[in-house]
Amino acid sequence: MDKDPFKEYIITKEPSKKEKEYAWKSAIGLQKVDGLETSSYLKEISKDNIEGKITIDEAKSLIDNYYVENKDYNERVEEADKVSIRIAKLLSNKSFTFSLDEYLNIHKFLFYGIFKYAGKIRDYDISKKEWVLDGESVIYGSSQTIYKALEYDILEEKKIDYSKFDNDSAIKHIARFISNLWQIHAFGEGNTRTTAVFLIKYLRKLGYNVDNSLFEENSWYFRNSLVRANYNNRDKKIFETTKYLELFLRNLLLNERNELKNRYLNIKFETLEKVDIEHEKVDIEDVKVHIDLSNFNLTVKTKDNIRALYKNYSNNYFGRSDVIKVLELSNAGASKFIKLLLENGIISPISGKGKGKYIFNIK
Repeated sequence: MDKDPFKEYIITKEPSKKEKEYAWKSAIGLQKVDGLETSSYLKEISKDNIEGKITIDEAKSLIDNYYVENKDYNERVEEADKVSIRIAKLLSNKSFTFSLDEYLNIHKFLFYGIFKYAGKIRDYDISKKEWVLDGESVIYGSSQTIYKALEYDILEEKKIDYSKFDNDSAIKHIARFISNLWQIHAFGEGNTRTTAVFLIKYLRKLGYNVDNSLFEENSWYFRNSLVRANYNNRDKKIFETTKYLELFLRNLLLNERNELKNRYLNIKFETLEKVDIEHEKVDIEDVKVHIDLSNFNLTVKTKDNIRALYKNYSNNYFGRSDVIKVLELSNAGASKFIKLLLENGIISPISGKGKGKYIFNIK
């Protein structure tokens, strides 16, 4: 009897508990790049999948049925829930082909039934106001050349032999490749989530172990680092740099513990006046940000956070989501911080700008 040729192949086994936990944490964390929050129901479902009580497909069915049966829901939460499950499924599956079609198909898989243009390259030009750029925008790829630009970048990357690189060189190259891919901004929405999933699967193909929770904790930093890698302002002497993205990748791939703070990426931070702290016994934050907090009985950390927020919103209103982004606090932490500022009369709520908006009272 002839040997069965199919016995040489092994059907991909179910991901381990650790792999599923990583996939879910990354999937849920990545929703934050677009300001989305998942439901508590999804988090319960994710726990059941991680524990092996339900499959990922059963989790998807539960969420789909939930939004069919419950009409009173937030569409943004629905998007976050459904995309999270799809990201978790993709990250739990180790199959991957480094190609343009794979990149387009990831977007289609993540956003099918959510965006009408899922998997389709945008046919219009875009700009986006970025907090990290003080309201300015990256210059994104022209809609007329998107396909050719994607094709070129991926074909060029295929030529790279990473066996010839040390860790530093490899990380610098990966940072430049992925930031270039993101800058093209092939889709109307969902570019960062698509690029992140593509990156994770590509890194695994290159032999890196990326099973940590960095995307859960620092997805907003990841997006901001992509923005800074593609922004130039000659008048302000600010130029594109992958240094922030490299710090993220070094933590991801080399298990380093570089500090990843969004406030450091804001272009205002780079243009602040430098102070020689060895020769002048001064409070650097007081020099950088002129706000008098001497009469308030607050901790040093709280005052630092107030100054960091004031630095960005001294002449503008802000909300809880802005506090979360600037200070990197949890939802509960941001609410507690705002309550403290209100109790001390440092900020006041304002009307006409939507619920939950505030402005500074002091200068």
